[in-house]
Amino acid sequence: MSAGGEAEYPRKILDYMEGFLVSKTLFAACELGVFDFLLASERPLSAADIAVGLGTSVDGMERLLTACAGLQLLSAQALDRDVLYSNTEMSRVYLTKISPRTLYHSVEYYSKTVYLCWHYLTDAVRSGKNQYEKAFGVPSEDLFEALYRSDNEITRFMQLMNSIWNICGRDVVTAFDLSPFKTIYDLGGCSGALAKQCVSAYPASSVTIFDLPKVVNTCRDHFISLGDERIFFHEGDFFKDQLPEADLFILARILHDWTDERCVELLAKVHRSCKPGGGVLLVEALLNEDNSGPLTAQLYSLNMLVQTEGRERRASEYCTLLITAGFSNIEVQRTAKIYDAILARK
Repeated sequence: MSAGGEAEYPRKILDYMEGFLVSKTLFAACELGVFDFLLASERPLSAADIAVGLGTSVDGMERLLTACAGLQLLSAQALDRDVLYSNTEMSRVYLTKISPRTLYHSVEYYSKTVYLCWHYLTDAVRSGKNQYEKAFGVPSEDLFEALYRSDNEITRFMQLMNSIWNICGRDVVTAFDLSPFKTIYDLGGCSGALAKQCVSAYPASSVTIFDLPKVVNTCRDHFISLGDERIFFHEGDFFKDQLPEADLFILARILHDWTDERCVELLAKVHRSCKPGGGVLLVEALLNEDNSGPLTAQLYSLNMLVQTEGRERRASEYCTLLITAGFSNIEVQRTAKIYDAILARK
């Protein structure tokens, strides 16, 4: 490439400009059931076979499968005059619904909720306000009335959280030794996936999922099995209701939803309910101190602008919130994955 090659051919700009085409290709393949259909077939199939099985046009399906092969989501093999497609190992593990490590539900949430909100990112930047009302026609004075605007949306969001903690949960609950904490409350514990990771890592501890009644009921019905005897439930609103006493409170992907003022309000309540020597574990995507990255956390912060009233923060900013609320002895652990952990004690 010539000395001015980057200016002559702006590869990165083109990649960024076309990035949503990649996302929509993935969304469409999941929504149509391509990866599940190929898994059930137990053999490579042609575009025509897949189109017939999924009720699509042959031409449209062939183009979609070709793009998925280019994205390394499918393997393609020429046979005589046909091309046969099969799942890659990555797609089998992370994009088929029955896989224990599936991200299918995360893909679905991004497609049906996040993507629609991001259409109004420019408006969010201009106004500094989330865009739920424009995206879905739902007034967003009460954030979680907007987030949980229907039973289907509750389940979809909980499936998203479940899939994320199946991938990252073990790392954050073992970032510190939590074995001294016997009674743990997971505030906004959602699907209970993090609670399950916690009791698995610390057999002598119990975890109570504290969440809104509609969330707790869905969790009981769809996510927590009767065999999880060390997982309990507490219905409530952690801003409005009194918090029970506990050794440790977990706030996982909670504070990033809220302003600094509301974060301090919640952390102060947690501090009052902590037993002496108790603490709080924050699980968030941490920005670098110079805001140089990680890119995922930077994009998540924009997502918080579009969807909530919060933002992603630097570790030092969370430390300031914790100190303001009365906590001390603060430790930070990076996991090298999406989410990091901060432990503070009373």
